[in-house]
Amino acid sequence: MHNTIFGGIFDTDMTNVIYISDFLLCIGVALVIGLILAGTYMWGTRYTKSFVATLAVLPAIVCVVIMMVNGNVGAGVAVAGAFSLVRFRSVPGSAKEIGAIFLTMGTGLVVGMGYLAYALLVAILLGGVTLLYNRLDFGSRKNGALYKTMHITIPEDLDYSGVFDSVLNTYTKDFELVQVKTTNMGSLFKLTYNMTLKNVGEEKNLIDELRCRNGNLEITMSRQETVIGEL
Repeated sequence: MHNTIFGGIFDTDMTNVIYISDFLLCIGVALVIGLILAGTYMWGTRYTKSFVATLAVLPAIVCVVIMMVNGNVGAGVAVAGAFSLVRFRSVPGSAKEIGAIFLTMGTGLVVGMGYLAYALLVAILLGGVTLLYNRLDFGSRKNGALYKTMHITIPEDLDYSGVFDSVLNTYTKDFELVQVKTTNMGSLFKLTYNMTLKNVGEEKNLIDELRCRNGNLEITMSRQETVIGEL
């Protein structure tokens, strides 16, 4: 019964057929690992339901694929090529999300190879390290409130080259003009600066002095816009 139902039509005498009990055991372990890793990702992190659900089942999916390869080098190369073509057709993922996907795929790979205890150990250890880093706020910038992005709107007849430098030198440790674009049918310019303030309490004074130079047009200040978290 085992050979007729669960055997492949292309199997030969040299092929090792996976027993259904082993197959279900591996799938069960992979699902448990997926729940562990999804739970560690959810702890203290903003997430979507679809993403954590994907993390929960991804180890089992990878496990099934690896078990079906079952030592076939040609099939393994084909699977690697297929994985390299996968695109997540959504908004760009952060480095943390991509790392979580790689971790779940890696543990699924280990389960598919039959090393169930190692896969559980990896999930527990790396999941625990992830929780620890989140708890310690590892990698966060000290004095992060000092890093700002400012958008300044100016009339088209104002030469923006260095016009705000004296004010910015007074209130910031450093600044950089990162973008200039036209707006309002070309009648206005919008300048974008990344800067590090000397004192958070002087934000209003900085904005007031800039308003005197840009004709009291729109000025916005926010936490520094960065792509450091993206891969």
